[in-house]
Amino acid sequence: MSSIQRKAYGKVNLLLNVVRRLENGYHQVEMVMQTVDLHDVVTLTQTEDTDIQISCGHADVPNNEDNLAYKAAKAMGIQKGLRIDIQKNIPVAAGMAGGSTDCAAVLLGINELYGLDKSMEELEAIGVKLGADVPYCLSGGTKKAEGIGEVLTSIPEPADCIVVLAKPDINVSTKYVYEHLELDKIQHPDMAAMEKALANKDLEAMCASMGNVLESVTGQVCPIIGQIEKVMEENGAIKAMMSGSGPTVFGIFADKDKAEQAVVKIREQKLTEQVYISNFVTP
Repeated sequence: MSSIQRKAYGKVNLLLNVVRRLENGYHQVEMVMQTVDLHDVVTLTQTEDTDIQISCGHADVPNNEDNLAYKAAKAMGIQKGLRIDIQKNIPVAAGMAGGSTDCAAVLLGINELYGLDKSMEELEAIGVKLGADVPYCLSGGTKKAEGIGEVLTSIPEPADCIVVLAKPDINVSTKYVYEHLELDKIQHPDMAAMEKALANKDLEAMCASMGNVLESVTGQVCPIIGQIEKVMEENGAIKAMMSGSGPTVFGIFADKDKAEQAVVKIREQKLTEQVYISNFVTP
């Protein structure tokens, strides 16, 4: 049996702006996405079975055709003889693209395992039909995303820093967040300022440029997000902000001791047990 294993990295949004609603129900966005070293491990094994098998071991992740990883295998033309094992480390339903990154790992893994020789452009075309974040997750790193999130441009990676990730034990409906977003009443982040800060490797300026318009909705219905941000910033975070549609909060630290202190305080205050020290990576 041939087998292949891939790391599937989580992501955060350093900037997330919604420009306008489109007539087809999607939203025109501009984002800066960044991979973190917190990752799932996806193992693909060729078998003699007459179907595709998937196992994850996480109660909230389906082990059937509803899983994006399963859909990825089907989209690559695989009908049988494959087992997909996912070791989940990225929090589920967290705004960190956990499902999308596993899906991307399956696309890349099948391409290699079966010698399909598809280009990155071909994989991105398959991926975007499975989920808006999948094309980004195929390559990761530091990317500007435009359109509905599928138009990707590589930009300079941030200066070195420590990242604390905290996922409160609540679930957020992405659909609800977008439906209740009041685009004319919110402050929109400055993409040009963010790009300049990244180009200059200026961590303070990057943090000053961070913004996520979706937090105007999620933060209202989930006040624990603001509570976690407050604890992070009181304990040395240069900036703390929600990722994606939430509920994960991430804090940017220049000092690892302060990051570790923030983790202790978050746990002490029983805000969440799902809290991790990480950093930015370019896979």
